[in-house]
Amino acid sequence: MEYRRLGSTGMYVSEISYGNWITHGSQVEAEEAVKCVHAALDAGITTFDTADVYAGTKAETVLGKALKGQRRESYELFTKVYWPTGTGKNDRGLSRKHIMESINGSLKRLQTDHVDLYQAHRFDYETPLEETLKAFDDLIRQGKVNYIGVSEWRASEIAAALKIQDAMGYDRFVSSQPQYSMLWRVIEKEIVPLSEKEGIGQIVWSPIAQGILTGKYLPGKKAPAGSRATDKKSGANMISGWMRDEVLEGVQKLVPIAESVGLSMAQLAIAWVLQNKNVSSAIIGASKAKQVKENVKAAGVKLEPAVLKAIDDAIGGLAERDPAKNKSPEKRP
Repeated sequence: MEYRRLGSTGMYVSEISYGNWITHGSQVEAEEAVKCVHAALDAGITTFDTADVYAGTKAETVLGKALKGQRRESYELFTKVYWPTGTGKNDRGLSRKHIMESINGSLKRLQTDHVDLYQAHRFDYETPLEETLKAFDDLIRQGKVNYIGVSEWRASEIAAALKIQDAMGYDRFVSSQPQYSMLWRVIEKEIVPLSEKEGIGQIVWSPIAQGILTGKYLPGKKAPAGSRATDKKSGANMISGWMRDEVLEGVQKLVPIAESVGLSMAQLAIAWVLQNKNVSSAIIGASKAKQVKENVKAAGVKLEPAVLKAIDDAIGGLAERDPAKNKSPEKRP
């Protein structure tokens, strides 16, 4: 495993981190989830990412149990706030009320007294930005949070927040957690340049595009039984946008490229996002421990310029690059 600094902070994170978005508490049984976490630890992963909304708060509970007994200083624990965690009007968003209540719930479920990174899971258009940033800064002062970041914010929203934080003397956002893969490159035009300038590191999710970049989905063929594309509980709606023959045909062109560098398709996809120097860590998920053991082999891989060009020639024209595709709900869900 290799380790990188999170943005311009002094904290290191594992180049590959473990996330439990659609697995723990829903798709994967608790026993197997614990095995996945322990496999991640054995592989040198020290960074674990979750959110209060995952599996209706159950994912945090599972992760907390899986990490129990580990020396707290030996890993970095990330979670998030914004999406609904209850039925009430205030059980969502980035109001001071919800942030304060949400962090307390997360800490209880994760069985810890602090998280290393607390992230605004989306931008909240209904709450004054000043209110959100003051609440986040207070959590740092209270010792419940070490660093703060955002997830899926636009460059203009991040810039506006940094301006307020600097003016008020608040701690700044140090991270951005966007979707990023060979097929989804919307952060490259605006988010990455701003982040490089401001010392913000990317913690990217879905580097294998919900499984599309594994190459297991073939053009003109039905999705394999039991795969994510057939399971509504595990993100079938998100992956459906990539289930087009032209995309699947392009992905198949990656097979000989992966073979030429001795990587699996998934390893190639993860290694590709790590070639971006602004990426601090790539999040992987897993339903089986063996998947963790295989995917971590992408750590430390250096892809030559000729390989990167071959990848672009095969799939670059199919990638989504429009920064406007990165957006938050106009109203709280």
